[in-house]
Amino acid sequence: MKVVHQRYVAHSEAHYAGNLVDGVFGLKLFGDAGTHLAITLDGHESLFAGYASVEFLAPVRGGDVVEVEARLRSKGRRSRTVDFELRIICRSVDESGRAEVLTETHRGHPSARDGCRSGRSHDDSTLTAGAVSVDEVHGDG
Repeated sequence: MKVVHQRYVAHSEAHYAGNLVDGVFGLKLFGDAGTHLAITLDGHESLFAGYASVEFLAPVRGGDVVEVEARLRSKGRRSRTVDFELRIICRSVDESGRAEVLTETHRGHPSARDGCRSGRSHDDSTLTAGAVSVDEVHGDG
């Protein structure tokens, strides 16, 4: 099972030179997609305990359009292991508002995606996200 969210990245989200958006932006989107997946699976938004690992593979910039995928890898009695990935699907060309729609071929290329790949967990159901194997992390409660 998986959920997919898409979002425009406003230029006001950029905090760094080169119109770069900080990595926390992607982590927030992981939280939204993970909560959506938990509600779909368990009927409850649950609580997250942490990320096992996160890799940033390419920059996200103001004016981009991104797609976040949360995919269930495994389900335990009180835990869930989930893979997250954030991909850039439209790349801002400049601050004038021009943008390039990336083709499926380019979306999958490492230079065209923001590898927020992450390990993340949540309490009632532990979510651990990551493109690599991660240990389940349990929250208090």
